[in-house]
Amino acid sequence: MSLSPFKQLFALLTLMFCLVSTATAADKEPFTEERFNELRAAGEVVLIDVFADWCPTCAKQQKVLQEYRENNPDKKFHVLIVDFDADKDWVRHFRAPRQSTLVLFAGDKQTWFSVAETRLEVIADKIDQAVAQASKGNS
Repeated sequence: MSLSPFKQLFALLTLMFCLVSTATAADKEPFTEERFNELRAAGEVVLIDVFADWCPTCAKQQKVLQEYRENNPDKKFHVLIVDFDADKDWVRHFRAPRQSTLVLFAGDKQTWFSVAETRLEVIADKIDQAVAQASKGNS
């Protein structure tokens, strides 16, 4: 039994959408202490994103981070999401005064702390600096 060309195209587009969605979702992961410690011990760049679904500033930050990734696929960094509403212990641990707080680490060193920053050029500059610092430490 063969599929019509339309059904074949629909199946292909559905598969491609699933693959792209999975790749985008893999760029971010929920915060766990174990994962955070593992990444820092490996000298990786880690961006802690204190996020809330209802936060418009957080939504803007997500778009900026997505644009940065699209424009800089060679820059390796991890985004760990701390849920502002559900992870209050970690919100306090990172001293996040509110949602939309970003905390950047290069290995075990904190390199940046920001609240409500949404300018691409600022976020990109800080990530670039952390990636450069991490690559020096790993070489």
